[in-house]
Order: sequence, then C-alpha cells, then structure tokens
Amino acid sequence: MAMLHPTHIAETALYVDDLDRAIRFYTVLFECPTLRRDERFCALRIADEQVLLLFRRGHSLETIRLNDGAMIPGHDGSGPLHVCFGIPANDLSGWEAKLERLGIALESRVRWPSGATSLYFRDPDRHVVELATPGLWL
Repeated sequence: MAMLHPTHIAETALYVDDLDRAIRFYTVLFECPTLRRDERFCALRIADEQVLLLFRRGHSLETIRLNDGAMIPGHDGSGPLHVCFGIPANDLSGWEAKLERLGIALESRVRWPSGATSLYFRDPDRHVVELATPGLWL
C-alpha cells in the first residue's frame, strides 16, 4: 500500500479576543485578502491554498451543523499560541523595516545553525508570530 502524506498545511487557526483588531493587524501586516467573515470568525488568504483563520475566543466551542447535515466539531484555544510564516531570505531586512514602520516590536531575531533566520514578535492577542527564512528545519 502506498504511503499517504499531506501536501501542506491548508489552514491554521488563532483565537482572539477582538476579531476586528486581529483582522486589521493581519491584513495590514500581510496585505492579504479576506475570504470569508462573520461575527464568529474570519478567513484570510495568506498564500496559495494557505489560510489563516481568526476565531473569536469562546465562539467556536459548539459543533456547527451545515445545511447538508455535515458538521464541524467545536474547537477553541487559550493563552499565547505560536504561528510561523515562511518568507524569502532576500525579504528579511524588508520585513524588519516593515515591522518597525508598523510599530510592531521585534522580540527576538534568531540565526539558526541551519542558516535560517527567524524574526519573533507578538500580535495584539499576545500570540507569538514568527517569520522564518528557508531552511529552518533542515
């Protein structure tokens, strides 16, 4: 039997206290479009086939039943979570400048033994956001 492997992470979720504030933060930072939004969540297109979901904390605990009878199990998260976005190595200084221009404090800059570099900062909900150049997990 052939081994089955996923092709990529299609979406990841962060849970936020103020949905409007989180949407502003990520759409300004990543200049990304909103795919779908309601009072409970927002889906942002980060890259081809990659979506960042922002959920109002505590508003996705219940199972959601779709019109065709399918269901989405309830979920939620608390505390400062972590998410990492890949960036081209040539864009590293541009990202540092953009973070400074937007008034986003850089918490850490790490040069990994693999040669990759990571920039760490926090979003308004105190989640740790990382921007990493290629080779992080070599």
